[in-house]
Amino acid sequence: MTTDSGVKPGGSGSGGDVADAGGLPAGWVRATIGELCDVNPRGFDEELDDDELISQVPMASVEAETGRMDASTQIRYGDFKKKSLTRFQEDDVLFAKITPCMENGKIAKARGLAGGRALGSTEFHVLRSRGAVLPEYMMHFLLQRQVRRAAEHHMTGAVGQRRVPRPYLAELEIPVPPLAEQHRIVAKLDDQLAYIEMGEGSLGIAGTKGKNFLQAVLHDALRGKLVSEDLSEGDAQDLVRDSAALNEGPWDIPDGWRWTTIGSLFKVAVGSTPSRGNSAYWGGNVPWVSSGEVSFARISSTRESITVDSITNPETRIHPPGTVMIAMIGEGRTRGQAAILDIPAAHNQNCASIRVSETAIVPEFVYYFLMARYEETRKEASGGNQPALNKGKVQNLEIPIPPLGTQRNIVARVQELEEDLRGLGEAVTDGWARASRLRNTLLHAAFTGALVPQDPDDEPAFVLLDRIRAQRSSAVRPAGRKRAPRTTVPAAPQASGRLVPSGTQEALPL
Repeated sequence: MTTDSGVKPGGSGSGGDVADAGGLPAGWVRATIGELCDVNPRGFDEELDDDELISQVPMASVEAETGRMDASTQIRYGDFKKKSLTRFQEDDVLFAKITPCMENGKIAKARGLAGGRALGSTEFHVLRSRGAVLPEYMMHFLLQRQVRRAAEHHMTGAVGQRRVPRPYLAELEIPVPPLAEQHRIVAKLDDQLAYIEMGEGSLGIAGTKGKNFLQAVLHDALRGKLVSEDLSEGDAQDLVRDSAALNEGPWDIPDGWRWTTIGSLFKVAVGSTPSRGNSAYWGGNVPWVSSGEVSFARISSTRESITVDSITNPETRIHPPGTVMIAMIGEGRTRGQAAILDIPAAHNQNCASIRVSETAIVPEFVYYFLMARYEETRKEASGGNQPALNKGKVQNLEIPIPPLGTQRNIVARVQELEEDLRGLGEAVTDGWARASRLRNTLLHAAFTGALVPQDPDDEPAFVLLDRIRAQRSSAVRPAGRKRAPRTTVPAAPQASGRLVPSGTQEALPL
């Protein structure tokens, strides 16, 4: 059976537990988002005065996968109304359409907006319910991992600028329960998801404490406070030439240590990328490191390899094991990260290689130094659109050099503590994975009718949809008048401890 609106109803039965052939519980229907919502409405239901304050919501203000957003920033409407920004209002659902924000789950219900209105990123699709679906229900549906994965396959555009097109979102079909059941589902989801988020919060705290502990260890190590001085292999003067030594550095170090610079001790080189158009340069037996692979790790294999013939740039060479790498460019957290080569390898122009193994210095000591100095190193970057380090900045990094025996003891102690922390890290990673699985299991139950019981007294969803459709078809708005503000979907009234069926409510004005 198909209703007047074209939606497909679920089965019917006195117990409310009979599903249709498509697996829907009784009283449910399948409908497209375009049937349920205005997709990217032209603006606000009612225009504002220029002096009114509204919220500003850039993409960064929408959290990933939580449905939350920060609407605390306020702007004067008149100062921004002519800019190309997305208009939305209280209870609208925001759906980030661009990669990687969509895949990351930047989807939220607009709430807490100043004056009930906001201007936001142009990379949002806006969904405004016509009354048959709760915004919270729609938001949770879109937050499902499988929904976002399906949307990813329908994105269009160039790499890095791919977007979910409006027609795909408008034609996306979703299961719609009776309105009263939607209220029960949303209430149950909010209750259960709160427990999951509490657990995720604890995992985040544990992970942060682990990282902070390691940073504290490295802080002490580089100031001579982690291990006792070991002069069994000579002092630091044997490692740092007088001409390369600095009189002082950024912090105090033991008397037997020396300050110097990376460039004074080691050869530093940047790489290059062989021409992608020359097949003779790629797929050889020389491992080739990209900056994305330099991520505080040991590198024993690479995603790509090149041929010896491709090494035509004097700066590009095959570096020996024990070379310490540092990433010089990267929009995210890449810039400033380090790695150690366990294999001979070349690398691209976005990395610098520090050939520590050609000296007596312990490579792991330099690696841990760069790890400890990560945040400060990132700030050394310069440039407009994409700040970056360069060879000169890497060479000028000041580094404290302990006696060789002390270096070995520092590295051994840090590695021992890292091993202790590895168990914590694995437990945290496992916890995040379990929380993600639990979240998706919960959402799947919600949208298959398994999360809360059905009530045979609930008004079937298709009845409300047909009524709204009929009202929209017959509504005639006088020309020149402002559109009346849309009212929010009312909460289902309660009686005797349970929700009253939605059939007792008046249809929403549209």
